Amino acid sequence: MADAPRQGDLFDAASQASEAGGVAELAITATQLRRWQQRVHAFQAALFAPTPPEALQGVLFEPERDLLAGFDPLQLKPLPLSFWRWPEGPHQGAALYLVMDRPADLEQPLLLYIGETIAADRRWKGEHDCKAYLAAYQEACMACGLRCSTSIRFWGDVPTATRARRQLEQTLIRRWQPPFNKETRERWATPFHAA
Repeated sequence: MADAPRQGDLFDAASQASEAGGVAELAITATQLRRWQQRVHAFQAALFAPTPPEALQGVLFEPERDLLAGFDPLQLKPLPLSFWRWPEGPHQGAALYLVMDRPADLEQPLLLYIGETIAADRRWKGEHDCKAYLAAYQEACMACGLRCSTSIRFWGDVPTATRARRQLEQTLIRRWQPPFNKETRERWATPFHAA
């Protein structure tokens, strides 16, 4: 049985050329990037309203249901992605974090990634696949002449128990389908790959 065809890495030629010291043209156009953003936006736009309790009927555990009842990512303070370089982190302890972009031509932002951590002040300092995806995304936006306005937001009102926090993270990933989470990359044919 032949392997199913795989999506090519749109940045492969550019990364190979830069490793060889050459220059390659970007394989994604502004039109393609806008269409990708619009597809994600079409799915997520309605979710930016606070979640009414009746929409959470499928949530099995009441504490999780209560946590999500008023969840509104736009109420969380946006920080620059470079926040981790600050001498003192603005958030401590357990948190969920959301990475977003605000394309000027879209009605709502794009929620690109959802993650969880026990140490909000340290999680973003180390290696993280999402950083590579974001760098490729930002470079693509810049090369295509599109404004990129990425930010990260922390939600600290989450369980400190790892299992419960990860369950909450997975519930949000299933609901929002952020394109940079590994669970949803295939759905969006995400052209931004970690190196």
